[in-house]
Amino acid sequence: MRHYRFGMIAALFALGHLAFVGVLGALALTTDHGRPLWTVVARDPFFLGDEDAFSVPWGLTVAVLLVGAVQAWALWQVLRGRARGEPAHRGGRVGLLRLALYLQVGFGIAVFASVPLIVAAEAYWFWTATEIVTGLLQAAVVWLFFLVLRDVVSRGLRLFSLVAGLLACASGLGQSITGVLGLDTAVFTLAGGYGYVWQAWSVSILVAQARDSRWSAATVRIGVVAQVMTFLKPGGSMGISTSVFPWAFAVHTLIGAVSVFGLVWVARTAHELANPLPQPVPRRRPARAAARWWPVAAVAVVLPLVPAAVNLTHGMYLWIGPRGAIENVVRVEGGGTPALTWFSLDVFVGVGGPALLLLVTVLRRTRRLVRFTTVTLTVAAVVAFVSALTTTPVPADSGDFFYEGVQIYPEGLFTRERDGELFFGVSPSWYGAALLASALLLLVLYPAAPAQRVRRHVVLAVTVTLLTLGFTPVADQSLGPVTAAEDCAPYEPWRSEPRKPELTSDQRFVCSFRRAGVVTFADTTPDAVVLAHGRRLCGVYTRDDPQEVAHLKTVEGLTRDALAHPLAQICPSAGAVVQAATAEREREYQEWEDDAQRMCDSTPRHRPLIGAAKAIRIEEPQWTDYGAVETYEPTEDEADPFEDGVLDEAQRNGLVAALPGHLMVLTHPDYDLCVTLETYTRRPPVETKGWDHVVEVGYRSPTGEIVLRDDLSGTGFPDLSLNGRAGHYRIRVHYDWFRWKGKNDYGQRLLIMAFPGKGDKPVTYRARRKQ
Repeated sequence: MRHYRFGMIAALFALGHLAFVGVLGALALTTDHGRPLWTVVARDPFFLGDEDAFSVPWGLTVAVLLVGAVQAWALWQVLRGRARGEPAHRGGRVGLLRLALYLQVGFGIAVFASVPLIVAAEAYWFWTATEIVTGLLQAAVVWLFFLVLRDVVSRGLRLFSLVAGLLACASGLGQSITGVLGLDTAVFTLAGGYGYVWQAWSVSILVAQARDSRWSAATVRIGVVAQVMTFLKPGGSMGISTSVFPWAFAVHTLIGAVSVFGLVWVARTAHELANPLPQPVPRRRPARAAARWWPVAAVAVVLPLVPAAVNLTHGMYLWIGPRGAIENVVRVEGGGTPALTWFSLDVFVGVGGPALLLLVTVLRRTRRLVRFTTVTLTVAAVVAFVSALTTTPVPADSGDFFYEGVQIYPEGLFTRERDGELFFGVSPSWYGAALLASALLLLVLYPAAPAQRVRRHVVLAVTVTLLTLGFTPVADQSLGPVTAAEDCAPYEPWRSEPRKPELTSDQRFVCSFRRAGVVTFADTTPDAVVLAHGRRLCGVYTRDDPQEVAHLKTVEGLTRDALAHPLAQICPSAGAVVQAATAEREREYQEWEDDAQRMCDSTPRHRPLIGAAKAIRIEEPQWTDYGAVETYEPTEDEADPFEDGVLDEAQRNGLVAALPGHLMVLTHPDYDLCVTLETYTRRPPVETKGWDHVVEVGYRSPTGEIVLRDDLSGTGFPDLSLNGRAGHYRIRVHYDWFRWKGKNDYGQRLLIMAFPGKGDKPVTYRARRKQ
């Protein structure tokens, strides 16, 4: 076992961090206090909000504990120092490079550990200052690597790393300085290639380390993992929903918390710089496989061009386009830079770019190039299959706005066909099949050496078996009829659509169960699967076993009470509960209606002081949805009743207002209304006794039909006009607000008089008293 200079100290720090995280994890699993665990591991206080109690789901808690374990491993790797007993090259270029790398590690740990303190003190300038100092250190590291690697790698690789590294450092420093000065410029961002230039420098250093015996293969592998995580980490901003747990934001935060491999790579690079200098070894040319079966090799090269050619004939040049879960995550959650990278790869594969990689591989035939090409094609095939399986149809009424997030596709690229569907090109599964077939042909053409062939064949056999099993339906997932969302939509005669066939009882349950949303199913899930799931839940509901119900809550997040309505159609016990609840609601509703009817029956009947042409007392209580009844009649100027100011005028006097063709009466929306309507041939005497508010307005009826109504509630009053007479009227409205000793604490009474008369001036005979 190797011993390190600061191994004991590093072990204490790593084990202490691991033990502390374990204690906080136990606290989070047994209580609702997940805030300490999240703060220590994720280092992101913005996710927590201001609530004292922060409950982390148990599955996410386990993931946080694993991230904490990775952080403990990183502490051990960073703090242990170089191995004992090995020579250390102090001074000179190597010593300066080690010093600069250790300073980078120190700044990285300081930034990682100080996030909560900086947020609490609102000292955000510390991050900017750290970025500037780190940029200067990076420039020094770039130059020192150029000097240290002089006798190890070629001049071309060293010059590339020097130019790329200095350009990336200048870009980073420029962005930090312009940010301090409040300048908004994209020059430095473009110069840095959105961070890809710095990754290019990192890759060049990894290539140099792979050729330098001072650095171990483990250090190189850790560096590769660090670059892959940097490339794949989402960079976009995501909103937090308060109604559901923000899983996307939590995963995004944990990816940042586990991204410690870059720090470990820098630390191990500094540790192993103390190893002996490599001895010059003559480089051997990589062995090539024999060229054979050239028609098969030509087929492997041409296969990726077949789906590309079909797409290009239809004017499409994308491999996947706006389809599938992977593209959605990259475009919506990833932000601008990952989305741009994805689009570039989409176009490259879409136009047949993998054929170029295959052509180079067939011509050179080196073992490393063949391995890289087969792995790359297999990964691309998996991405294509996943995208094809997770593609959902675009709604026909979505128009041109069928996707959200960063818009990376050219406008007008996707057009609707005659059937109204958007055409995105051939299915990604065709690309996946072509790429996977090319990868398999490469393995057949250029197999590995016998010593390496066994493990490779096992991996290939396992991969093919898993893919076969993944696409083979099992007994409880067998294909069958699927009731789509459009089949569940009710028949709408006004759409002039053909009448749909009646749904069966099972289909009606599938539709209602999907709409309930207690369990989420894919759109392609067969009805048999939904029914089987519903019957299983019905058994849990009927048995009402406490342990079974608790397990359902823990594993599936479902409560027994939440299942009653969704299962009522197929589960007798749930149906009985829903039926009893419905009967209780109807009984309560009937009691309210009976009480309102008694209230209106008890109100005094109005006795006209002069003979009325017609008098109507509406026996049933009335109600309004938003506290107003009004009439609209077409006028010559076709004025918009929603913008003519009648509502504002009615709110000024609190009761009634009118313009030609538009009359509005205000009431209280939350209490039942007892209504009496009277129409006279001449002006009746003014009555204010027994009324709280009396207002009279002028109204001109263009059509002779004055029907006050509330379209939202369906309330409508009889016609107020005098035998269909058009022309000028005076409308006098009487309003009374009174107490009622019943289920309704208050009631309201309305008397509306209409009679011929000119004049538009409103007259208030009694102002409303305060309620």
